[in-house]
Amino acid sequence: MPLQNRADPFGTLQSDRARGSLMGNRGVLHDQEKAIVRHWSTKSWVTCVLDYGGYRRPLFEPGKYSQLFFLDEATAFAAGHRPCGTCRKERFREFRAKWLNANPEAVPSEKVTVISIDKLLHSERAVRGGAKITVEAPVDTLPFGTFIEREDDAYLITDTALLPWSFGGYGRAESLPEPGTIATVLTPFSIVRLFRNGFRPQVDESADLE
Repeated sequence: MPLQNRADPFGTLQSDRARGSLMGNRGVLHDQEKAIVRHWSTKSWVTCVLDYGGYRRPLFEPGKYSQLFFLDEATAFAAGHRPCGTCRKERFREFRAKWLNANPEAVPSEKVTVISIDKLLHSERAVRGGAKITVEAPVDTLPFGTFIEREDDAYLITDTALLPWSFGGYGRAESLPEPGTIATVLTPFSIVRLFRNGFRPQVDESADLE
């Protein structure tokens, strides 16, 4: 049985054999038996490359951070994770600059640190107990890369369609709802603003965007 370390757009961790394209962490989440016992142990939720300098270590080592896996970057952002500032340094720099431009009033300019960004993201993604924070917004105001919830399932908004999400990839495209339709948004809203500001998240090739 795979470990419970595959993250979905709701931020929930589940067991699945699909690995995805990114790794990440929220601190130490597992016990000695490699069972998930907490939703996070740090407010620094990051996404990392799968291979960094050839370094590898066993999954869920005692006392070490719990390796999580994501289908793609859009999924990771919906779950509330940002790019790592070490193994994804250039992507993090782009994220930080465009996030600040998109959210000028979120953090006072003289206090902008990665800690302050993480703190605000944490306030948008989850509450004690792990429940997902969502907001409501007209679907036609939501940019490419945003995830919404429909009948308990997650859907990715692209430029022309809705794509149903799964750990193995995206399903058959569906029509976008009528303009003005109110949607339940899974992606933290400062990230939605980031996407509006021209930051385009990486999406799994199963999305067939061409």
